[in-house]
Amino acid sequence: MSGILYGVGVGPGDPELMTLKAVKLIQENDVIALPGKEPKETVAYQIAAAAVPELEEKQLVSVYMPMTHDKEEQKRCHREGADIVENYLRQGQNVVFLTLGDSAVYSTFTYIQQIVEEDGFGTQLISGIPSFCAAAARMNMPLAIWNEQIHIFPAIHNLSETLPDSGTCVLMKSGSKMNQVKEILKKSGRDAVMIENCGTSKEKVYFHVDEIPDTAGYYSLIISKGTE
Repeated sequence: MSGILYGVGVGPGDPELMTLKAVKLIQENDVIALPGKEPKETVAYQIAAAAVPELEEKQLVSVYMPMTHDKEEQKRCHREGADIVENYLRQGQNVVFLTLGDSAVYSTFTYIQQIVEEDGFGTQLISGIPSFCAAAARMNMPLAIWNEQIHIFPAIHNLSETLPDSGTCVLMKSGSKMNQVKEILKKSGRDAVMIENCGTSKEKVYFHVDEIPDTAGYYSLIISKGTE
């Protein structure tokens, strides 16, 4: 019997927001994969280790996923990552792949999952609290009420788009293009709040567009309520 590859969301940053199911899977399995060159230096490891001390004793597997727009380089790294986890699956061992937030939302795990499934192995997604839900809770604000829509944008890929007048807009992955993102918000007439490193010791909160700095870290998330 082959092992199963689990994509486990560890939440946005606060170890107390990890699910009981995520904790249980880490405790019950020996092979833990992490998306980085040095597993213990990844953010996912640092979150999970604070909630599951046993993680330090597990077999940690590095699955390097570099930040690049080179499609061929991406494909090569995804194939290499899939090969790494498949070596354990063939031996009948489960692999628990830790990923930030929720494993179904803009997750690096998805690319590995697709290849592994094509190669005939079983996979399962384990939900975690998404960053935008945690950010809304941190701001003590609802994401949507009654019939409001929620629009989720990977901001770095949508800089040429205008934002809808109504509903809540969530802008993810906006740190490196923050100046342009702010201009889009201002042209739309929308105000916004931003949280950087939500739920961690490095958390920073900005309550209006004008407060948001022109440069911000990768883990920066903007929530903007509609003008109508």
